[in-house]
Amino acid sequence: MPFRIKLPQVGESVTEAVIGRWLRKPGDHIEKFDPLVEIVTDKVSMEFPAPHAGTLTRIIYADGAEVPMGTVIAEMDLDDPSVDTGDEAEAQPAGAPDSSPEEVGRVGRMVSGANVGPTGGVFADATRNVARQDAEPAQPAQAARPDRGDLSTRFSPVVVRLAAQHGVDLSRIAGTGIGGRVTKQDVIDASRRGAATTGGEAAEATHVAAREPGPGESAAPGDRTVEPSPVRRMIAARMVRSATEIPHAWTAIEVDVTNMVLAREGKKAAFATRHKAELSYVAFTLHAIARALRSNPLVNSSWQDGKILVRGAVNVGIAVAAPHGLVVPVIRDTDKLTIAGIARATAPLVERARANRLTPADVQDGTFTLNNTGALGSVLGMAIINHPQAAIMNTEAIVKRPVVVSGSGGDQIVVRSMMNVTLSFDHRVIDGAEASRFVQDVRRNIEGYAPSMDIGD
Repeated sequence: MPFRIKLPQVGESVTEAVIGRWLRKPGDHIEKFDPLVEIVTDKVSMEFPAPHAGTLTRIIYADGAEVPMGTVIAEMDLDDPSVDTGDEAEAQPAGAPDSSPEEVGRVGRMVSGANVGPTGGVFADATRNVARQDAEPAQPAQAARPDRGDLSTRFSPVVVRLAAQHGVDLSRIAGTGIGGRVTKQDVIDASRRGAATTGGEAAEATHVAAREPGPGESAAPGDRTVEPSPVRRMIAARMVRSATEIPHAWTAIEVDVTNMVLAREGKKAAFATRHKAELSYVAFTLHAIARALRSNPLVNSSWQDGKILVRGAVNVGIAVAAPHGLVVPVIRDTDKLTIAGIARATAPLVERARANRLTPADVQDGTFTLNNTGALGSVLGMAIINHPQAAIMNTEAIVKRPVVVSGSGGDQIVVRSMMNVTLSFDHRVIDGAEASRFVQDVRRNIEGYAPSMDIGD
């Protein structure tokens, strides 16, 4: 009997993945731990190694397929037939229709907590609503509307996209899949029955759907169609979910970073020699943010099915523009690290992100995100919140400007290094006053740095 290779669980909040690229073909002999397939989740892109030595005999899901975690994706003949294959799931037929993955049961179930990275979700209690914690993009038709109550059903990205296209309100559908999950066929049937959203809700769904070019839409001369990569599809789904589900609000502030610049300039050479890593402005900024998060716990929280979940740990993620797409590796217990400690922790994460070598552990459990758009020359921008977190901060380019400072001799115009800092926040969780206190604390922490400060190296 062939050994059935399952798509591995890569984290409690990850329920589906896309087959990015098969690295071996049927008939290839593979050794244990040889790279077998590249899988893309809503958190990370990674290579999955062969679980045993043997010959790959069958690929069940081709490149680009969306598959629930725990599903059998391939088969192999083992070199050592005595290897215990365990209680493996039945493989899907090679010619299974698109809806097959929708009908496959999940492996495992989250019972507590919430892994937060590029995605996440909502839950109300430890058994019913954690199932929504790892849900993919929320229904656009429900954007910025009051919570209608607990939904124990989990929606896959395929179902969400199909519902948006047909203007179907998923909260009104009784799922026929395993555990009451809504399937693609349920959405199609509901659309035929006219179970679409009504009034303003339908207008919202139509508005979102209208942004997607129809299959029959003609292209103008010179236009070209680009097939998005699996990572880009995941990013698109995450952005739509956050922008439509979270009521965003924004605030901005100027920060005098002159002393931070001087401190870094005075220490970066010795730090690089000692640790073979860069002492970046990000390390100084993260240190200031982490301290401010500890003083403003609501900013370090998330909206969870009608309740505010205040996180005990301060785990700040940093947005990294990797070649394969945007990823957010997480620095755990950021508030407990020195500036030097943050710099040492950041360097390998960024290196792995840019080399497409992040692990699931690298991107889980984030509670807040820093987006350093200043590295790209931006001077003012408002980021989309990293769902389900309550806020994300942009740090912009450091620019020398003439500013007015007050001293014993009165007001003077001097040249200072200035940086704009912006905060996007979930207005369900954070009011304007709370957001202002937080950014003011960040500013005070940064402006409190001294050129000769101890960075904890």
